[in-house]
Amino acid sequence: MGVGIRALHPYVGRICVDIRTLYETRGHDMSRFGNLMMSRKSVNMPFEDAVTNAVNAALPLVCRLSPAERDRIEAVVVATESGVDLGKSLSTYVHHYLELSPRCRSFEVKQACYGGTAALHTAVGMVHASPYDDALALVIAADSAGVPALGEQWEGAEGAGAVAMLVGREATTLEIDLGAHGFHTFEVMDTFRPGPGIDVVNQDVSMLAYLECLQRAFTAYRDRVDGADIVDSFAYLAFHTPFVGMVRGAHRRLLRQQRQAGQHEVDSDYEQRVRPSQEYGAEVGNIFSASLYLALCSLIRHGSFPEPRRVGLFSYGSGCASEFFSGVIHPRAVEDLAALGVEEALAARRPLTVAEYDSVAKDGDRAQFGVREAVFDLDEYGDLGKEFTGRGLLVLDRIEGYHRTYRWS
Repeated sequence: MGVGIRALHPYVGRICVDIRTLYETRGHDMSRFGNLMMSRKSVNMPFEDAVTNAVNAALPLVCRLSPAERDRIEAVVVATESGVDLGKSLSTYVHHYLELSPRCRSFEVKQACYGGTAALHTAVGMVHASPYDDALALVIAADSAGVPALGEQWEGAEGAGAVAMLVGREATTLEIDLGAHGFHTFEVMDTFRPGPGIDVVNQDVSMLAYLECLQRAFTAYRDRVDGADIVDSFAYLAFHTPFVGMVRGAHRRLLRQQRQAGQHEVDSDYEQRVRPSQEYGAEVGNIFSASLYLALCSLIRHGSFPEPRRVGLFSYGSGCASEFFSGVIHPRAVEDLAALGVEEALAARRPLTVAEYDSVAKDGDRAQFGVREAVFDLDEYGDLGKEFTGRGLLVLDRIEGYHRTYRWS
């Protein structure tokens, strides 16, 4: 086994909202609801942000390490498009609350939803180049929708959460195929955040950019990897998931372009090789820089890996950057992820009414980027606050002079 992901864990939140109920209450076009192919989405409370999501994703992985193994973590790389400061990296908070060794690199990566992949490959390069065979890196892709786009058609797709990945040699989860990458990038204003709490989204432009990048990134991969075929080379596929229906449409177009596949072949291939990666996305929503890696978690839990199997992965970030790459999932990954109880965490989320959801969402600006002073008391949120009490999760305690202080619930 070569370098790659040795373990991974998603934080899927403590509360959620039903998407069908949300759309019906809003009076949205229900024909468009069918295109989402989503059931629920995770929602952050006002005392959660990208920092708490990141730490709560990483904590179970770090707790499984011995003190000596923790000290071998040479880098903490956090990918986010929900940063809390223009200069200070939120990786410093993550490093502090996980109590890692000070002999460690620490930095933040930003490139929209592609940031998680940029962070992963940066860490893989560091570990691969290290003269120490036991070097480790901790990569976390973490985002929070902040104040959701209440009433907009894309509101139902915006989730919250994070995925943490421990990177090292002898990758027992996903062994990266070094050098097997295809890239595509160009300037496009599809989605962006020009200010705190401001999301500018051009859905049509973004979907077209995603589709173009998928085709061109895979073509670049095929040009670099002799004999690569979108069907024959990969047991499964996992894509960045703005919403599940987007992935289904992208997969259909790619197979028609690459294989001139008919509808029956496309549908069968989707169910066998793509659908297993979409189960978590349908329950959590788009978690931006972590979206592809939530799909990877879903694939590990819902795919079949009696022996090592190669998978193709597609990462896209608005603006834009994209990459198609591949790796091998090992059988041990299934057991390791199952032991972390992701299904149990999804089932344990407390469902919100739409009125509760609106109240939580509108209060979310209390923890937005640029807030100078705020205090957060879990008790003021009643039963919703109790979902966190006593669970040992990191929550935002207060903001004083822009400085954020966190505590364990």
